[in-house]
Amino acid sequence: MTYFNKNAELKNGYNAYIDTAVDDMGTQMDIGLLLMEKGDTFTFEEAEKEIAVLLFAGSVTYEWNGKTCEADRPDCFHHEAFCLLAPRGTKVTLTAHEHSELYIQKTINEKDYEAVMYTPETVQTQHAGCNGELLGCMEREIKTFFDHDNAPFSNMVLGEVLNHPGKWSSYPPHHHPQPEVYFYRFDYPQGFGAGFANGEIYKTGHNGCAVINHGFHSQTAAPGYAMCYAWGIRHLEGDPWLKTRIDDKEHEWLWKADANEHIYQG
Repeated sequence: MTYFNKNAELKNGYNAYIDTAVDDMGTQMDIGLLLMEKGDTFTFEEAEKEIAVLLFAGSVTYEWNGKTCEADRPDCFHHEAFCLLAPRGTKVTLTAHEHSELYIQKTINEKDYEAVMYTPETVQTQHAGCNGELLGCMEREIKTFFDHDNAPFSNMVLGEVLNHPGKWSSYPPHHHPQPEVYFYRFDYPQGFGAGFANGEIYKTGHNGCAVINHGFHSQTAAPGYAMCYAWGIRHLEGDPWLKTRIDDKEHEWLWKADANEHIYQG
């Protein structure tokens, strides 16, 4: 597991977090954060890689293959997302109408397919841990833009988790063979939390990125701070992520309906 935060280095334009041409850290994906100001235009055109462009916050016009989409998202805590998934060779142009921040995820994919724009109307949302499980401590919203079910032509998966203040997500601890990346956002820049992966503990912060190649993982946000993180998974050849979840046997008992009953017993 690797965690890094590049806030001190962030500049207007594309900020690379992971570049597979240099060191992909096992992710097999390029990861970056695009910062734009009003009037800025930025173009991606990848010869060999498909690309996902997720709007974290701001107002931008997406243009690709003669199509356009006006996307407005004041923040990722109260507003649903816009995310474009485009195949290799697609010219994607972004024009900002105000300060905007976008998450970028790319990987090699030889398949040709029609680009798809995922909008607030099509996001898949699962409200998890909302029925009193574990005293409500793992209440969160799991959002999926695309995965093997709705985008079998892609070599990637991408979604977001809205981790409520003081709560846990990716919980109980689990793992899967496919590499995963978490990219963190907080509703306040000084917000923080903690991540657990492969026996390590790391402090999470705004615009931080965690790379999980193997091992059990889970996270929590500090009380008072909401955490939203993009979660991206790279399918393995012959072993795609099919909502794959292998729970830590030591903590499987947490799934029991009466897991916390003893707390109330005198």
